[in-house]
Amino acid sequence: MAVTDEAIGKIKEMIVSGVLRPGDRLPKEADLAAELGLSRSSLREAVRALSLLNILHVRQGDGTYVSSLDPLLLLEAVTFILDFHQDDTVMQAFQVRAVLEPAATEMAAQRIDDQQLAELRTLLDSLGDDPSIEQLVANDLEFHRGIAAASGVPLLCSLLETITGPTVRARVWRGVTQDDAVARTLAEHRSILDALEYRDPVTARAWASIHISNITRWLANTL
Repeated sequence: MAVTDEAIGKIKEMIVSGVLRPGDRLPKEADLAAELGLSRSSLREAVRALSLLNILHVRQGDGTYVSSLDPLLLLEAVTFILDFHQDDTVMQAFQVRAVLEPAATEMAAQRIDDQQLAELRTLLDSLGDDPSIEQLVANDLEFHRGIAAASGVPLLCSLLETITGPTVRARVWRGVTQDDAVARTLAEHRSILDALEYRDPVTARAWASIHISNITRWLANTL
């Protein structure tokens, strides 16, 4: 069992058993992690996941609370997950990305200019080492848009933009359920950018292929 899944399970058990009730505030992060025998990082990821499911509600500067657990509220979260569990549209979108993204990245390595490289580097550096999932996904979208634009093929940019929509929720869900998703994404983006800076089309294409294949493999296992 993944560490995040274990943490999610322990918090859910507290709610199901009545230790935590709708509207209750969770103990401080350090105290709850110690009580459940979890690291603070795995607890933090579990809270993110349960927040997406509308089970917990994080109030900035105040704390984390159990939601009302209203059935309609929880149904919205179920819809969030079913969007990419019940049909193969998302998988098809990633399969198309696996064809187009490496090609776009290869062309970008041959055509990208210094300003575009600087903008991509600034974009990645702005995240730091521990971004939120929402920040990571937003940054990820802009990073790949920038590479597509640097390919110099507007039609390719349009095609990639068209298939981006169906993948966003899957990318968010991967970020909160796969333990190393954030670190892996950051490392792969930096490797892609390094290859672009060296104007190395072969390596740039290879890293883009690895990056998309890792996401596609996770999605196939999830589905």
